Amino acid sequence: MPHAPPLSALLRQYAAGSAVTCEPVEQGLLNRGYRLRTTRGRYFLKHHFDPETADPAAIARQHTATRRLADLGVPVAPPLPGRDGRTVAVVGGHAYALHPWIDGRHRHGGQLTTGQCGRLGALLGVVHASLERVMPGRREECGPDAGRADGAHTADRAPVAHRGADPADTFALIDDLLGHVRRHRPADAFDELARRRLLERRELLERHADRRPPRGASVGWVHGDFHPFNLLYKGDAPAAIVDWDRLGVQPRAEEAVRAAAIFFVRPDGVLDLAKVRAYAHAYRRTARAAPSELAAAVHRVWWERLNDFWMLRWHYERGDTRADPQFPAASALAVWWTREYDAVCEAFAE
Repeated sequence: MPHAPPLSALLRQYAAGSAVTCEPVEQGLLNRGYRLRTTRGRYFLKHHFDPETADPAAIARQHTATRRLADLGVPVAPPLPGRDGRTVAVVGGHAYALHPWIDGRHRHGGQLTTGQCGRLGALLGVVHASLERVMPGRREECGPDAGRADGAHTADRAPVAHRGADPADTFALIDDLLGHVRRHRPADAFDELARRRLLERRELLERHADRRPPRGASVGWVHGDFHPFNLLYKGDAPAAIVDWDRLGVQPRAEEAVRAAAIFFVRPDGVLDLAKVRAYAHAYRRTARAAPSELAAAVHRVWWERLNDFWMLRWHYERGDTRADPQFPAASALAVWWTREYDAVCEAFAE
């Protein structure tokens, strides 16, 4: 097995028996997961491999949050404590956590009824409202002079108010990526699609460069990566929200919009606005978010999508093709969203 975890050393730190089988779980893009069966039961073993999220203190903070959320009835899968009471096991300089195995499956928005889409929005609203109860600090309004331009947050940094990407930087990135496409040999269908989308995006940005969002957004604690692969369903009901690696202080409404753009995008890059409407209405109710907050978030996430090329950067700069299957729909969405901007705003905020 590639990247086999040190099972003997790890299991000595838990009262979990001896390993019987250990199989990698393939869905994760950043960290590594394993389906583990021991003489005591079934578990999910997580290797916190991504350097940006592998700090043991930050992982322990995520674990505390999920334990508190579980106490409030939020469907999560808190980690198991080791013999020393800690939930993070460090072996060979790598951080691991052992979770109960949750039987369930991932469901995309196309597999959900309109009613289930409403329950999904309500669930995210409950997550945001519950995090506000269990995590330190209250919601804040980002000030005009706050920090970094990339908008990244951790629990140890102040909330960041960013204007969104600078079109000048994006134009330079597009030129750089077009150079990668030209140099790739032999050229393939992915190269052709990438070239077409890059030229198309440059034209859109030239037309809409004056719509860069202003600074300022209401922020609070968020999951940070709420999408279909981080939610397990058992039957028709959510069984567990997993992968809390991006837990942090960010604009809450933007997480709601960003998640909908992943759950409800069709293969042709069109959002199912009827499902978005049911989801957003339920989210606003449970999170107590004003329509104007969602409308502002739609604008910021639209701008983010218009300027974002992370899938192409993974493909051409890192040689990592795991996100390639998502690129056709994601790249088409930015174009469709620009054309249907008013209809998208209405679906989220009406």
